[in-house]
Amino acid sequence: MKILVLNAGSSSQKACLYELPGGILPEYPLEPLWEGFLDFTHQANIAEAKVKTHTGVNQTLEIPITSRKAVTETLLQTLWQGEAQVIDQPTAIQAIGHRVVHGGEQYRDSICITPEVKAEIDRLSCFAPVHNPANLEGIEITEAVFGQAIPQVAVFDTAFHATLPAAAYTYPGQYDWLEQGIRRYGFHGTSHRYCAERAAALLNRDLTSLKLITCHLGNGASLAAVQQGISIETTMGFTPLEGLMMGSRSGSVDPGILLHLLRTNQHTPESLDTLLNKAAGMKGISGITNDLREIIAAAEQGHDRAQLALDMYIHRLRYYMGAMLAVLGGLDAIVFTAGVGENSALIRAAACEAFGFLGLKIDPEKNTHHEVDQDISTPDSQIRVLVIRTQEDWAIAKECWRLTHDRL
Repeated sequence: MKILVLNAGSSSQKACLYELPGGILPEYPLEPLWEGFLDFTHQANIAEAKVKTHTGVNQTLEIPITSRKAVTETLLQTLWQGEAQVIDQPTAIQAIGHRVVHGGEQYRDSICITPEVKAEIDRLSCFAPVHNPANLEGIEITEAVFGQAIPQVAVFDTAFHATLPAAAYTYPGQYDWLEQGIRRYGFHGTSHRYCAERAAALLNRDLTSLKLITCHLGNGASLAAVQQGISIETTMGFTPLEGLMMGSRSGSVDPGILLHLLRTNQHTPESLDTLLNKAAGMKGISGITNDLREIIAAAEQGHDRAQLALDMYIHRLRYYMGAMLAVLGGLDAIVFTAGVGENSALIRAAACEAFGFLGLKIDPEKNTHHEVDQDISTPDSQIRVLVIRTQEDWAIAKECWRLTHDRL
């Protein structure tokens, strides 16, 4: 069964084609037959498309931006045309899965896309104005390219956190906020779910027996407390701004600061939104970049603001890990994933150092030279520490298979 996965964003798009078996799904992720990536910020009026296949073909295209739809269609056409061709015709694809950032309170699980679902994704754009419109656009593009008869599935970032208890998802404002949909939703849910399931497999444990802290640390970052396979707490909230200090997002700040900036006419709501999402976090503190690798390098060379940004990042990471630990009331394993979590030995070591009192011990050699999906703790560590490569596209493909394979 060939399943296309589309992760459509505002400035970039990623697509993968998987071939899944008709019976039982494999325990380990499969490699995609084809991968495509679009960068709409490559240069003015030109999008860069990069395509690679499982047979080793690598192709780069520069596509004039007449419209986002036309550019995406050009990328998808490489599936059956040109040197990166992996299928004979568009009808070879049997289902399509989409990442959708915000599912609101309505969607607690993945769902087959209907006109009603599309309308609800559009309505929820008020909660995710950057992401949901791009996700919906991706759905409509694939409908145009492959036809509306092919089953399509929406996989929501918020769905995994739909299990949060009311005490965790309710903000301490006024109760009628809840009636307006103002509550904590959480994000990166597909990644947190995948990593929790993968951790159970690596530990050879039943997921329902585990207490986990999953750390999705990329340019955007969040933690989740996972107990008995469900999310009971997370750091992101009504928007992806809440929680950890991130690459260019502030994370949680005193709301009184925002009121002060508005009252003193230093910012409009629009400019404040830009500041908090694009000019804050490590970028805002360091004054250099949102890239943690460059900040670490600058700190090593004596750059004071880079060192402050790094110290703050580690401090707030430990702070929120401690909060997850308290909610769980115990801990079996910590999972690190995403760009920073998978690649920064310094951040992993610094984060875990604070939990030595629990008997947690990292093996320095494994931490520095780990393989993909590995336990980097010592044999006598009381807490396991795992580095897992997040595979959200594969997780979306599995959800798509789960909801559609019986009807094909």
